[in-house]
Amino acid sequence: MGTFRRSNPSSNEFFDGQHRFEHWYRDNTIYFITARCRDRFAAFASEEAKRIFWNRYDHYTRMHGYQPFVTTLLDNHYHSLGYLLEGSQLGEMMRKIHGSVAKLVNDTLPERRVPFWGDGHHDDYFDGCIRDVLQYTRAYPYTLNQAVRARIVKHYRDYPHTHVPVELESGLILALERHAFLEKVPYARYERREARRCAQSRR
Repeated sequence: MGTFRRSNPSSNEFFDGQHRFEHWYRDNTIYFITARCRDRFAAFASEEAKRIFWNRYDHYTRMHGYQPFVTTLLDNHYHSLGYLLEGSQLGEMMRKIHGSVAKLVNDTLPERRVPFWGDGHHDDYFDGCIRDVLQYTRAYPYTLNQAVRARIVKHYRDYPHTHVPVELESGLILALERHAFLEKVPYARYERREARRCAQSRR
């Protein structure tokens, strides 16, 4: 499995009644990554802002070894599903993407947005390690069809800001060949979800 650590080392999922926010850094893993602009502000409404995002996103994902399978950028958020070889690269990659995008897109806005991402509480993005084939085959079309769900287009191919470097089946083959799912790592949130799923299937 290679190295694996969490930004929050506590085994407790909650603190003071709130869910602990944490990032997972795991080698050889399929990641789901998502982030939105603070207050859902449409910072990427212009084509110029979208061009800035893709330029910096493509640059830093290549630099840090993240292989996107599918990524969709909407006016105030994005989703991505892909493969990361070295989990230790995640934090630095996201810092560079978000920092450079925030600076350059802010230069195009009539008023600067600070903070630009999230809610300003060190939660500017969410990452999840994909656990199994089922979760992968749900996350992929969910990301692929963001623009369809938002009623911008009727088919994802008609939306220029859905990028699909790796088709679903090809990504799945890669994940299985490299044993890149999280299956053998216990985590209470996933285990509760699986227990609910099993209970529902017995009804």
